[in-house]
Amino acid sequence: MALQTLLEPNHVSSTSELGTPPISGLFGPIEISPSVFPRYPYPGENLAPMYPTFPTTYEPKLTGKCPVNFTAMSNVIDRTASDCSQPLAALVGNVICCPQLGSLLHIFQGYFSGNSDKLVLQNAVADDCFSDIISILASRGANITIPTLCSVKSLNLTGGLCPVKDVVNFEKIVNTSKLLEACSTVDPLKECCRPICQSAIIEAALEISGTQLTINDNRDLVTVPNHNDPLSDCKGVVFSYISRKLSADAANSAFRILSACKVNKGTVVMIFLLYELFLSFCWTEFYKCNANVTSIISCAYIASSVRFSCVLELFMME
Repeated sequence: MALQTLLEPNHVSSTSELGTPPISGLFGPIEISPSVFPRYPYPGENLAPMYPTFPTTYEPKLTGKCPVNFTAMSNVIDRTASDCSQPLAALVGNVICCPQLGSLLHIFQGYFSGNSDKLVLQNAVADDCFSDIISILASRGANITIPTLCSVKSLNLTGGLCPVKDVVNFEKIVNTSKLLEACSTVDPLKECCRPICQSAIIEAALEISGTQLTINDNRDLVTVPNHNDPLSDCKGVVFSYISRKLSADAANSAFRILSACKVNKGTVVMIFLLYELFLSFCWTEFYKCNANVTSIISCAYIASSVRFSCVLELFMME
């Protein structure tokens, strides 16, 4: 195979020079630099405003007291670290970071209890595991202050005041088939306007939290003070049960859609109100005696565009 004449190192061509393909034989291996990220050409100076920066990662220091293989949840952990990165967490905490962190904790709670009949963690183990989760996230570029930003703590993993914390009693009280059917596949369009999974979760939480009132009445105990929230704790238990039954990625997708519905509820409801009003107008025009094909087609086209805008809005939430 003929070899091309090599240029001198200081050679500068006045015309464009293209490589000549080999006359015969196979191409040799293409050498690709192992560098993944671009290097800033002026290391002694500050980075340009638009030059991409990447968080420094390191090996986290764990407690060694949380008996969980975090590798199994690596995808969800990476997603959380990205959504809660150092420069963005404080700016988009309630919209992006905190919903994803909450989803991670629900999934971890279900994964941890997957080999037992418990749906929650004991307090001591919860402290160690929560510490490990935050350490792992920080080691992958997440903001170390996210527990404060998102108002979460290790008690979120314990079930709090919810009276039902095990699988056996949970399945005795809750219609689990109905719950899983509603939440296994969450439609982002339908869920935000006519909640299916959200309603099933609230219904299940009410059912298991109502056990507390029965126990209190039978034992003549004082009712739970108003400043505590057993219903919220029981919703966490319901999320834990769902996480046991779904894959980590499927559960994360479902939980993020539910969070997006809450954050963007006002926008979505307004879009659908406009859509329904326009459909009503179209049907009125259709039934008029002087309705013509052109006006009907125009209505259908605009109505479809409005519906597409709503779909686009919902997917942009995610």
